[in-house]
Amino acid sequence: MGAGQSRSSNQLVVPQANAALDQLKYEVAQELGIVIPQDGYFGHMATRDTGAIGGHITRRLVQIAEQSLAGQFK
Repeated sequence: MGAGQSRSSNQLVVPQANAALDQLKYEVAQELGIVIPQDGYFGHMATRDTGAIGGHITRRLVQIAEQSLAGQFK
């Protein structure tokens, strides 16, 4: 798989969000001190590292959604 390719069957509801999610992935990796390969291929990374990135992304997205919902009900 080359850069930007994925085997995931998940489809984004808002396709334009893909760039924002990629940016979030790099930000989280940097915060965790994980170096993402320049070619974008994650196959040589440890599962623990990629899982940590995914877990932190999920936590952050849930937090953003919670804040958004809390703002709607005030």
